[in-house]
Amino acid sequence: MAHGLFPAGYDEPEILPSSTTPACLMSPDGVQARGRFVQIAERAVRFYVPAVHAVAAATFLGWWLLAGVGWQAALVPAVATLIVTCPCGFALAVPMVQSVAVGALFRRGILVASGTALERLASADYAVLDKTGTLTLGRPSLLPGVWTAAQLHAAASLARASRHPLAQALIVACPDAPLREEVREVPGQGLSAKDAWLGNASFVGAPELGDGPTLWFREGESAPVAFRFADALRPNAKEALQRLGALGLRVELLSGDVAPAVAAAAREVGIAVWTAQAGPEGKAARVGELRKAGARPLMVGDGINDAAALAVAHVSICVGEGADLAKEAADLVLCRQELGSLTSAIVTARRAQRLMRQNIAF
Repeated sequence: MAHGLFPAGYDEPEILPSSTTPACLMSPDGVQARGRFVQIAERAVRFYVPAVHAVAAATFLGWWLLAGVGWQAALVPAVATLIVTCPCGFALAVPMVQSVAVGALFRRGILVASGTALERLASADYAVLDKTGTLTLGRPSLLPGVWTAAQLHAAASLARASRHPLAQALIVACPDAPLREEVREVPGQGLSAKDAWLGNASFVGAPELGDGPTLWFREGESAPVAFRFADALRPNAKEALQRLGALGLRVELLSGDVAPAVAAAAREVGIAVWTAQAGPEGKAARVGELRKAGARPLMVGDGINDAAALAVAHVSICVGEGADLAKEAADLVLCRQELGSLTSAIVTARRAQRLMRQNIAF
């Protein structure tokens, strides 16, 4: 297998296995980990219980010694005080809200991997999104070009040695192409076999076009040919980003793809701030800059290139078909294709936080 070979911004996806859902659902981090409000409630209960017992004792002594009733009669209001002020409901109020919120998100296809994720998500004020596989479906399709059927067949034979999205798109376009023998991987560049190369422009010896996802192919002494690809936006992506803005979040597009492709995607969904050709370190650095500036960034990504930024962010969400490393770094995982789940998660988190505050107050 050839991993991470082709143009920047296109990470190899790893399909979410069927075992992931129950594993995430049963994870103690998702439901049982103690968030800030849970800890506040637990600390309050430690002081609350002795105080209640002291009030009950004072009630008993007041009725017995001051009111002059018998100890049996004085015991009744004291026990009533203990019953009315029982801290069980107080101790359960916050964890119960958290458990209900996690369950509600699960029904919407959102898995919570961190016990403090809801509180941090509720306070997020800046959204940073990757492009390929996050804003888009990450399933590129081959566009018509000036290549021949024979060249496509030969390129697809090389592509069968890789799970990269662009390589898979070539295979879809030419499904009958067999795997070529003795295919060699050049990490970060492409694939090669005897007298044949498939990969980025520098690897194949072609000029950089800079106009979107492109794979170059050259065989023997022939001139290199370009295979260009298009990647569709996720369903309702523009509407979801508009709702993020309505919730008070500023939105930024941060991608490893070339500038023309990133600019086109940003323009299509209405994002004013975008950055292209950002590698893993660049993405993490940008998210770190936002945090240093006082923002509470929500990072949304899916690829290996996004893992560092997901880990650095105030709170992070991984798209369900993302790389395992990205899922490990994220606080929540989206299992549905539509980005509308993002706004559902934020609204649920804010509602849960409001209820936690109310329960503590009352």
